[in-house]
Amino acid sequence: MVDELGFHLRRAQVAAFKQFAQTVTQAEDITPGLYGMLQVIANNPGLTQSALAEAMEVDRSSIVKVVNQLEDKGLIIRAAVPNDRRSYSLRMTAQGKLSLARIEDAVMRQDRDFSAALTETERGVLIGLLKRLGK
Repeated sequence: MVDELGFHLRRAQVAAFKQFAQTVTQAEDITPGLYGMLQVIANNPGLTQSALAEAMEVDRSSIVKVVNQLEDKGLIIRAAVPNDRRSYSLRMTAQGKLSLARIEDAVMRQDRDFSAALTETERGVLIGLLKRLGK
């Protein structure tokens, strides 16, 4: 077996995303990427599309497609920024807030199921180490 950290991180990510798809995506029709973007929008009302792209570290041109998906689902609204006709601000809708709360519950259940092989202490240590690596 390969003892290279990136290899094992990638395998764990694939396993986590597979389980997410089988549970959360199937029940809520939301991908991990869309869920992350909803979290950022919910925690930063009025965030511009450009700022969302920067926060998510994705290309600005690809953010429009994602914002369209979230808007089509009725989860967010996009409004023109008054002083900049080229920018749009993003906010959660009432439906989006309710949906996000339900999705968060599903994500937490999936997360606990995925990490069930770890003790609470091991899970906490792993999260702490991953946070240090992700800085």
